[in-house]
Amino acid sequence: MDGTYRILILGGGFGGVYAALELERLVGRRRDVEVTLVAAENFFLFTPMLHEVAAGELEASTIVNPLRKLLRRVRTFVGRVEAIDLAGRSVEVSHGSDGHRHELPYDRLILALGSTTNFFGLPGVAEHAITMKSLDDALALRSRVIAQLEEANGECAAGERQPLLTFVVAGGGFAGVETLGGLHDFVHESLPFFPNLRPDLVRTVLVAPDPVILPELDSRLGAYAQRRLAARGVEIVTRQKVTAYRDGAVELTDGSRIPTTTLVWTAGTAPHPILSALDVPKERGRIAVDEHLQVRGRNDVWAVGDCALVPNPRTGGYHPPTAQHAIREAAVAARNAIATLAGRPQKRFRFSTLGQLAAIGRRTGVANVLGVNFSGFVAWWLWRTIYLGKLPRLEKKVRVALDWSLDLCFAKDFACLGSAAAARRP
Repeated sequence: MDGTYRILILGGGFGGVYAALELERLVGRRRDVEVTLVAAENFFLFTPMLHEVAAGELEASTIVNPLRKLLRRVRTFVGRVEAIDLAGRSVEVSHGSDGHRHELPYDRLILALGSTTNFFGLPGVAEHAITMKSLDDALALRSRVIAQLEEANGECAAGERQPLLTFVVAGGGFAGVETLGGLHDFVHESLPFFPNLRPDLVRTVLVAPDPVILPELDSRLGAYAQRRLAARGVEIVTRQKVTAYRDGAVELTDGSRIPTTTLVWTAGTAPHPILSALDVPKERGRIAVDEHLQVRGRNDVWAVGDCALVPNPRTGGYHPPTAQHAIREAAVAARNAIATLAGRPQKRFRFSTLGQLAAIGRRTGVANVLGVNFSGFVAWWLWRTIYLGKLPRLEKKVRVALDWSLDLCFAKDFACLGSAAAARRP
């Protein structure tokens, strides 16, 4: 030991980045504490606005923040976590074009590895569906939609336009509904530029397992969102799940089939696969932590965000894996990591959901803020105002505000900028 305490953070999402930001504030110019963030990408992606990139309302660069601009005191290691040795207090990571490996020792570890997409082993879904977890996903969806419109517009496609112009989103939660709402608007705003296409040829379908979409919100808000989307021509199939993608069609639990070349999957997540190898208490695949966010049985490891199962003493259940919770958990875990180095008592995690919001397209939204329900334009305005305020760095706030302002005055661009692989039919 050289007299330097090493704090290692794994994960570049909300939990990891906000833990790093809090440690940067706490550590300041101290030379006896070294903080390193390990992230798969060299930027922080503001995922609540991801569907707006897919729908052409925002440019991709506006919702990404380079980690080296966000973090000046914390070291950044861009690479992949390969193994975690809790007994030896080290993490094996790989990076570079050749995937060579490094061993990073630590004295305190914060796990913020997030989650991955869960396809539940459904036939054909993993191979053909587009997910909505990353910037590449949003750009791939945008490219796929534009490519489908171009192909359907051709005279030679007259006999097979319906599958090309049918867009299915699986999942009735926030990600699915917001993606579907933005996608529906994007397609219909594109049609005037494609002379052989008509609105009645387009079919947008949302498949949800619950009786009402947006089950995380008050059922009245879910019903309102459902009515507004249906009034705009969106087909909402409730109490159904996707069972497969076969022979160019989505298959549902009731045996029906929807011919389509575009399936967007937002219907399931799974814990990061590396967690399965950790010898720590887990429930539902997520790491069990105590009220201090400390991994049970470990005095040097904390877990936050999607990968952690955080108890909620007020309800007797667990805190939901949302961004607003991950941000607060990250700050508490960072403070506790520093507190244990100094021999001080740890802080308990206490937080109640402030609200939840969803934008469903056409300047309409639903929201519950501090227990009060909002819908329509007011909810959409709240969505944009609150998330703009949460977006890190003034530069990005200005860029997003400018993009939104220009979107009011000009038509969206319909250039297919993605690679042929991203835009190809399944």
